Amino acid sequence: MECLGCNLANKSLPVHVIFEDDFVCCFLDHEPFNEGHVLILTKKHIYDHDELDEDTAHSIMKASILLSKAIKKLFNPDGITICQNGGIFNELTHYHMHVVPRYKNQSFATFYSNEEDEYIEEETKLIQTKNNLRKAISELLF
Repeated sequence: MECLGCNLANKSLPVHVIFEDDFVCCFLDHEPFNEGHVLILTKKHIYDHDELDEDTAHSIMKASILLSKAIKKLFNPDGITICQNGGIFNELTHYHMHVVPRYKNQSFATFYSNEEDEYIEEETKLIQTKNNLRKAISELLF
């Protein structure tokens, strides 16, 4: 596979998977806006929102709801931003949706800018966050 998104979603490259089903793979963003920032990627190659089939779209929505519940349970954010950038703003060139915990007085403008220093979450922290979110999801599912 030549597409980075396809390789990530199908785990040909290392990712911290939080949840997956037949249509999507959800994993931690390695450059999170906040702890618990998760990406939802389609397993089959889809570039833009209007290319989604009904089953994949339904799976994305179900995953975003489940992730939101788990993030609220673990991190108690003031809100959650769910966003998807299409066209030339889709830097990954593969459909993906962000699920991002947010806190009061936090400007989301920095999410779309390169003004802040690049920050890559430490691997040990990502593993801890992954384990905590997976546990919260399993409790929500059962």
